[in-house]
Amino acid sequence: MADTVQQPPQPAGGKRKNKALYVQAKRARRCDTGGPRQLEPGLQGILITCNMNERKCVEEAYSLLNEYGDDMYGPEKFTDKNQQSSGNEGEDDDVEAALKKEVDDIRASTEMRLRRFQSMESGANNVVFIRTFGIEPEKLVHHILQDMYTTKKKKTRVILRMLPVSGTCKAFLEDMKKYAETFLEPWFKAPNKGTFQIVYKSRNNSHMNRDEVIKELAGIVGSLNSENKVDLTNPQYTVVVEIIKAVCCLSVVKDYMLFRKYNLQEVVKNAKDLAQLNPKQAARAKNGKEAKLEPGDKASQSDPAGEHSQQEALENAEEVDQTKPKSEADGE
Repeated sequence: MADTVQQPPQPAGGKRKNKALYVQAKRARRCDTGGPRQLEPGLQGILITCNMNERKCVEEAYSLLNEYGDDMYGPEKFTDKNQQSSGNEGEDDDVEAALKKEVDDIRASTEMRLRRFQSMESGANNVVFIRTFGIEPEKLVHHILQDMYTTKKKKTRVILRMLPVSGTCKAFLEDMKKYAETFLEPWFKAPNKGTFQIVYKSRNNSHMNRDEVIKELAGIVGSLNSENKVDLTNPQYTVVVEIIKAVCCLSVVKDYMLFRKYNLQEVVKNAKDLAQLNPKQAARAKNGKEAKLEPGDKASQSDPAGEHSQQEALENAEEVDQTKPKSEADGE
């Protein structure tokens, strides 16, 4: 009886170990593009809002990003995923060792197989995060919007806004301040300077104070160069702050107002289209010059972003309200 009691742990222990390695290898193969599967600090990418259809949004995002990514950076190069495992078929005598080696090989080759674009869980409904690797997201997104603004060709159905994320950090004020001091230097540290605005959006986060964040970031921009000034109408740069749960996404973009707050549905519209949607918006659009691609273009004053859906309209309304404290922060 004593032998009977002692025997089960030995084979059971061996099976559990093999099963654990098998599950580990299976998960590694499933995520063979490498890296995390959820938005977290330390990533770069593109934050995309959509209208209730995230799966279709991801499909459209891949199509659009690959099209313009190939145009800017050339076709993406891939490595053969089967190369490393093909030579190990003769070592299957020891299943445990073979599985462990497979896991190690997958982890060791992660960097070689990182895809240029990889969809990840954002942590918020109707928001998709596409992690980027080996590209500059702000330049790519600006290129996409500039082309769509010029050609007026509608290329998406469910994607609303497409915001580059040049850096991420923990969504706590001290972490954000420390990160922003370095992050904002390329645009605002002397001798660099420019007019700016700050737009803020928070999702699934209740501990951050909007006014406090805007005030602190505006103070950092001012400390980098006293010639940096707030401009809520036609700023050269827009500091985009997107907070999702415990992650803060940051970017500095150009032509934010001209490109309709980076709204892909609105940027392809002309003044006649706007007149049919909203007479008040169209009246303001008459003061603009839709054909010019200049940061100071008055067309930015006719920003109609948010007409596509009630969700987007509310989102844009929050942004307008959230930019107001910047003038007070700048004047301190």
